[in-house]
Amino acid sequence: MSHWIITPILLPTLMGAFIVMSVRHQVALQRVFSLVGLSLLLINAIGLFVYALGDDIWVYELGAWPAPFGIVLVLDQLSATMVLLTSFLAMAVMLYAIGSDWDKKGKHFHALYQFQLMGVLGAFLTGDAFNMFVFFEILLIASYGLMTYGGGARRLQAGTQYVVYNLLGSTLFLFALGTLYTVTGTLNMADMAVRVAEIAPENAALLRVAVVMLLMVYAVKAAILPLQFWLPESYAAAPAPVGALFAIMTKVGVYAIIRMYTLAFPQDAPALIGTYDVWLMPVIVGSLVIGMVGILGANSLSRLAAFAAMGSVGTLLIAVASFTVESTGAAIYYMVHSTLAAAALFLVVDMVQSRRPQWQDAIREDRPMPQNGLVSACFFAVAIAMAGLPPLSGFLGKLLILKATAGAWWLWAAILISSVIAIMGFARAGSLVFWKGNGLPESDEPAFEHPKQPLAFVGFGVLMAGIVALTVLAGPMHSFATETAEQIYDRDSYIAAVFEVKEYATVDSHGAEPAGDHGEAATDSHGATEGGH
Repeated sequence: MSHWIITPILLPTLMGAFIVMSVRHQVALQRVFSLVGLSLLLINAIGLFVYALGDDIWVYELGAWPAPFGIVLVLDQLSATMVLLTSFLAMAVMLYAIGSDWDKKGKHFHALYQFQLMGVLGAFLTGDAFNMFVFFEILLIASYGLMTYGGGARRLQAGTQYVVYNLLGSTLFLFALGTLYTVTGTLNMADMAVRVAEIAPENAALLRVAVVMLLMVYAVKAAILPLQFWLPESYAAAPAPVGALFAIMTKVGVYAIIRMYTLAFPQDAPALIGTYDVWLMPVIVGSLVIGMVGILGANSLSRLAAFAAMGSVGTLLIAVASFTVESTGAAIYYMVHSTLAAAALFLVVDMVQSRRPQWQDAIREDRPMPQNGLVSACFFAVAIAMAGLPPLSGFLGKLLILKATAGAWWLWAAILISSVIAIMGFARAGSLVFWKGNGLPESDEPAFEHPKQPLAFVGFGVLMAGIVALTVLAGPMHSFATETAEQIYDRDSYIAAVFEVKEYATVDSHGAEPAGDHGEAATDSHGATEGGH
């Protein structure tokens, strides 16, 4: 495999460093270099996505050190999809940030933005659990700066809470990795998958502890009950473009759960039966309920958006935690939709906040704001997407999840009832903010003027265009998502690709030894040899 796999990590790293060292005092040049870097990143992500469509799993060995001794990056359909989604989201949000002049409120917005992307993309591409921790820390360090960007007491307080909570999560991450290394002797994901299947009975209890600790870490990132308390205020207080970019942050936790708990820690592994499959789904449903009820009870649009993001992750994780090919395919489709919709909602909230100097984003009646019709149309469209109403992709995504969980009536009840609550919450907020104010008496105060900011609407429009494309192309997208899920559950092909083995089989539940020998030619997902990287 060529060096293109590492490019999504190198591009934002080099661009962020260049912006800090060379143009940190010149916003216009920062914008130019940031957009050029994001354009190159998006082109590269499209190329990698097309490359991954061939059903091959590509491995990049840093320093030419083979696994499990060296660091490897792995490109399969899932990681390629997440890289493309992140790059698309980053470009749309950056257009909004420039169009709304958010990037002028400090010197280092563009540099922090690039470093944030470095961490997110690295987490999606790494094939090593410890390096996933490293990339988690990179994205968290950048997010600390972005959280408090622009200043303000509320933002500083929320940022402090965010920092403390995630530092505790990082500490738990280290404990989990240390325990896993003690038990398995490796942190390479593919190698760990083999060794977990061979675990000695006397080490099974310690392995279960490590697996649960690691799941708690990912629960913090994905905001799963009872570790979700940091999200509503942190996302609500963050600058709007930051909140929109953070729509991918919870998906990093979801991605980690999919990757680790289908590859290394499947629930049917002999040493892990009963470890997390009993209690995981109930706490996810609790997260869904809290998120959707929070939409109904929110007193500001920013908190409504934060609870909506949390509720959408709950819906997504119901599909993920079912751990079947069909449910994982539905989860991948819905993950793309929920990321775009959540980001678009945060941008609409900022449109409202900047046009209501008195009440800002408070959910209460006020006189019509500048461009009231256009902003209300944007809110209406994104509310349909977030609530899962037809005809947009949120509705189709929820149908796929319902189909995948057809045997569990209580999951259907949770998804359907919470969707109705979300609809009520969005309807309440929209009617108070955009409709009831039309009946207020005229004021003698001069009308509030607000710049047109066409580029900001372009950024929002790009996200909505992605949702529309996901709806129109629902058939091919679902077929691709199902193929991706099949590749995810083909553990043998992933392990064979990482270890460059012609024929490799994981240890089955009866303890059969794996076939093959580490050190032959790279393989595709069907076991056919390739001529090298």
